[in-house]
Amino acid sequence: MPPPILAAPPPPAVRLTNVTKTFGTHTAVRDLTLTVPTGCTYGFIGPNGSGKTTTIRTILHIFHPDSGEVEVLGERSTRAANNRIGYLPEERGLYKKMTVRRVLAYYAALKGMASADAAREIEQWLAKMGLTEWADKKVEALSKGMAQKIQFTAAVVARPELLILDEPFSGLDPVNLEVIRAAILELRAAGTTVIFSTHDMAMAETMCDFIFMIYRGNKVLDGTLADIQRSYGEDTIRVSCDGGVELLRSLPGVELVRDLGQSQELRHPDPQALLRELAPRTTVRHFEVTKPSLHDIFIRIAKPDAPELAAPKMTGGGS
Repeated sequence: MPPPILAAPPPPAVRLTNVTKTFGTHTAVRDLTLTVPTGCTYGFIGPNGSGKTTTIRTILHIFHPDSGEVEVLGERSTRAANNRIGYLPEERGLYKKMTVRRVLAYYAALKGMASADAAREIEQWLAKMGLTEWADKKVEALSKGMAQKIQFTAAVVARPELLILDEPFSGLDPVNLEVIRAAILELRAAGTTVIFSTHDMAMAETMCDFIFMIYRGNKVLDGTLADIQRSYGEDTIRVSCDGGVELLRSLPGVELVRDLGQSQELRHPDPQALLRELAPRTTVRHFEVTKPSLHDIFIRIAKPDAPELAAPKMTGGGS
């Protein structure tokens, strides 16, 4: 009996190969190779000006690389796959004099969606966003949070295969943030590949299958959170004690004390030596050696003269 024929895995949603993009004398992205698997959620992180938005706009063919190759949804030709991509830019903008329904219908039409299909999707998304009663109001009548939800809906109404969101949670209150977060996870569960940039490290930790960090135009992290944390070891200590930040900073060998309110997070080369120093001086209520958070890793890389930049950690999640 012949062996079963296995279906070939789908091509990656995005593949960048040795991509470099410069603006005058400034290199925004340098020799970037990145693979985004189909059906995943990929978080882009990095300080302002690090190259995140340039990378996103290169994927969208808004910018053309000076060198290297860009493949999106199996297409290499410029803008060939754009009707299959949804995009939420960092700079929000809607036609304020149009009604919500007409704005969404317009964006659906731009992607080549049939009007009947668009109407059905619009009604479903307005219900999910809690904005059905605002469908025939002009955009200018919306609050900022409502407008951001409509902008998000405009990016997804045409059922994109690839959804790219540049800072989708910026400025949202907790209720609207949760609405958008749940919608992103629902789309990912349905098979949409999602790329989003964020400054919210906790959101990246909980939502993303893979995390990519760019700093000064260079890829410095790429992989799953577990792999990234593993590459940095278990050198983070969380402490709750009387005396707090000032006491901890006064102890020999202590690095990077971060105040979390009810506890503190720090690094020390020898946790047992730290505990021996600390115990005679105060009451220690909690002492835990753990893996560094993504926030901590971000700070280590992005702080001035960070030693981690000398040996960036790529764990192979997106190669």
